[in-house]
Amino acid sequence: MSEKFDYGTGRRKTATARTRLYAGSGNIIVNGRAFEEYFPRKTLQMIIRQPLVLTKMVDKLDVRVNVSGGGVAGQAEAVRHGISRALLEVDPELRGILKKAGFLTRDARMKERKKYGLRAARARFQYSKR
Repeated sequence: MSEKFDYGTGRRKTATARTRLYAGSGNIIVNGRAFEEYFPRKTLQMIIRQPLVLTKMVDKLDVRVNVSGGGVAGQAEAVRHGISRALLEVDPELRGILKKAGFLTRDARMKERKKYGLRAARARFQYSKR
């Protein structure tokens, strides 16, 4: 792997992915492990590969990711966001393609906090009339 890399940070819910793209042959390493091992579900693997497939860079770049926080689905989407942002540094011309696919938009949906006096964020305790 070469020394030069392009960097992108991706976030989703409470997950944060710090992504580096190197010139290479298509290897994706997540937290020091192959991404197929880290994300065993095929759907999550597909989510991670989406920006690379869309921009036809699957076999041209090596990806190294450090991801923390959240669950596996949130982490996979954070990795996708980070790869998309790093691809912009590789080639700014890709912005239109990635923007149209929605990969550059930070998904702001978070878990709603529990409110005092309630059982959960919106669920109330059962009401008894008599």
